[in-house]
Amino acid sequence: MEKLISNNNQVQIRSLPEKYIFPPEKRPGKLPVSACKFVPVIDLEETAGDNRAVISQKILKASQEFGFFQVVNHGVPEDLMKDTMRMFKEFFELPAEDKAIFYTEDARSKKHCKLYPSSLIYATEDVHLWRDNLKHDCHPLEKCILDWPVKPTRYRQVVGSYAAEVTKLVPRILELICEGLGLESGYFEGKLGEVTSLSVNHYPPCPDPSLALGLSKHCDPNLITILLQDDVCGLQIFKDNEWIGVDPVPNAFVVNIGYQLQIMSNNKLKSVEHRAVTNSRTARTSAAFFFNPSDDIMIAPAKALINASNPPVFRACQYIEFLRNYMTRNGSDIDDALEHFKLRA
Repeated sequence: MEKLISNNNQVQIRSLPEKYIFPPEKRPGKLPVSACKFVPVIDLEETAGDNRAVISQKILKASQEFGFFQVVNHGVPEDLMKDTMRMFKEFFELPAEDKAIFYTEDARSKKHCKLYPSSLIYATEDVHLWRDNLKHDCHPLEKCILDWPVKPTRYRQVVGSYAAEVTKLVPRILELICEGLGLESGYFEGKLGEVTSLSVNHYPPCPDPSLALGLSKHCDPNLITILLQDDVCGLQIFKDNEWIGVDPVPNAFVVNIGYQLQIMSNNKLKSVEHRAVTNSRTARTSAAFFFNPSDDIMIAPAKALINASNPPVFRACQYIEFLRNYMTRNGSDIDDALEHFKLRA
């Protein structure tokens, strides 16, 4: 438990411990970086009218160019979003003894709610991330919720309601992506997004943000990710050979294309590298809701997107095969994560 940096919130750490200092080539360097004002913010309220096709194309374009976009007027109540973020922040502020029941350094733990220092591979990683990470299994929700925190008092009620609302939002976004790609309605329904999980990252103030990372560069291996972030900047995406910050937009979700959508779209959509940086003044909290295919689902380019002039880029594989290949890299060789599944001309 002493490895949780949130437990040291009341202690002024004047210098960054050596185990958190990244090698020069991986450090974020001088901060802040330029803000990404042009990541599209898409109003989902307009999908109910004649502009639906326009919105679908905006999502498609953003997914091709950035691999990210933000959505507003998405139907998840604003008060629920704020209450959920409040629950997460209050959890990390709890006394150590209240968090101890969830603490583990075992990536194979079967618990439906787990609290990790840094990452799943704390014992073997060369450098630690400047974060604490709370992971929830969310499917089936009525079973998993029984293992979630009971403190703060309303945690299960609020976060459970939030999980249910976001689970309803994702099919709407996936259907718009279907329409933009020209796929049949409901192509992504069923087991493609059945397995859901929630990863809550808490980044306390860091003594030297130029030397540490809250989250190393990576692409998400899943289908699609819905991110709730507070009003503190920290998310960055890699575009045009530079890191650019994604400014928080009030009451918005950040939507992130995962590797599985890149494969199924036959490389039309892009899963883009991203990371989280820290700051020396204010704690930051974010919550990523992951939508994953079932392990045994076959992932392959959609047949409707393949023809003589657009041959398949990737071979078919079970999601579990892809995930195992991804996890063995432990965050390294990101550029090669898809290479194992590419077809050669």
